Amino acid sequence: MRMTILDRILLLMTGLLAAYQIAVGIDGVSNPPLMAYTIAFGVLLVAGLLLIVLGFDVLDSPLVVIVSTVIPLSLSLGLVWEHFATYRTPYLIFVIVGFLAVLTTRLLPQRQSLPVLVLAVVHGIAGLTIVLLPILLSITGQARPGFSLVGVGGALIGVGGLLLALLKAGKPLLSRGTILKILPGLLLLMTAAFVAGFALE
Repeated sequence: MRMTILDRILLLMTGLLAAYQIAVGIDGVSNPPLMAYTIAFGVLLVAGLLLIVLGFDVLDSPLVVIVSTVIPLSLSLGLVWEHFATYRTPYLIFVIVGFLAVLTTRLLPQRQSLPVLVLAVVHGIAGLTIVLLPILLSITGQARPGFSLVGVGGALIGVGGLLLALLKAGKPLLSRGTILKILPGLLLLMTAAFVAGFALE
């Protein structure tokens, strides 16, 4: 499917928001979560630029799945590290093992069901962390209500990831054309929710 001018504009806006978040959007956090957030938004920025330059065909590369896994893993690690000190080490181990599992199952020949299962588990845990943790902190008064927007962004990234994962697995919920049509807008809404949520933390 050919990328339209509107698609490129939406992706450019996504990249600008990600760049803003890297440059000035995250204040008052220690180095480990800051580094995790920076990696997540940096990958999002690069992904948006690659889509603008190379078009939707870049999504057919197996490397896209590997690189896109970095976003939820890094973002969820930053949230856990910043707000749940007790679980820092166990979650860091999960992030490392999860990423290596996705990397291995994508680069080495495997049964078709194993890579999908590994991806679903890793993305599922990271995605639920991004969705539930900010909402929980907002409800319990440990963060301002606006921080729950990070959870909204997590839900949107989960929807996008699920649509793309099922498409690549040959079991799409929607047609390829429909998914590619909504993807740029979904990425923009997701990034805007993350930026607003962190700003209102």
